[in-house]
Amino acid sequence: MMMTIWHRLTTRLRHLWWDESDTTRHIPPATAQRLEACVAASEQRHTGQIRLCVEASLPGSYVRRLSVGTPLPALVRQRAVMMFSKLRVWDTQHHNGVLIYLLLAERAIEIVADRNLAGRVSPEEWQAVVGRLASALATQRHEAGLTQAITETSALLAQHFARAAPAAMVAVDQPNELPDTPHLQ
Repeated sequence: MMMTIWHRLTTRLRHLWWDESDTTRHIPPATAQRLEACVAASEQRHTGQIRLCVEASLPGSYVRRLSVGTPLPALVRQRAVMMFSKLRVWDTQHHNGVLIYLLLAERAIEIVADRNLAGRVSPEEWQAVVGRLASALATQRHEAGLTQAITETSALLAQHFARAAPAAMVAVDQPNELPDTPHLQ
């Protein structure tokens, strides 16, 4: 019982302590620009949309749910799904958007795929992407890990939703529906 209370307390404190400066420390502006370019380049190969979302900590409304017994992994997943909605990844023309969500305070990673892609990619394939990203993050290789995750996600999208037209026709055939810039907070 005491361990559970201690774990809840330390989790709450961690989420109060971490803020946007921690996000900027892990993903500085130059890194964010390179990740943006990586997303933009990847979207030339397929009709999907990729968004990155990196948050330092959960908002207080999520952390308070720990008191009512909601498990932390469930809260992280709920937050990722909320950001999927808030960033309008669900609202793409072909319903094949993907959110790569990273919660720094918990070193948690979630990938949320829209319905047209989710049925085509197995949970094991997504888990493999998450596992490799987690390995990179454990050794403080945030940019390399996120770049690899974008590349692997792009390969899955290209496998199922390859562009038929050459890259020069992309702007005419399908505009970029979502910002390529990582959402950092």
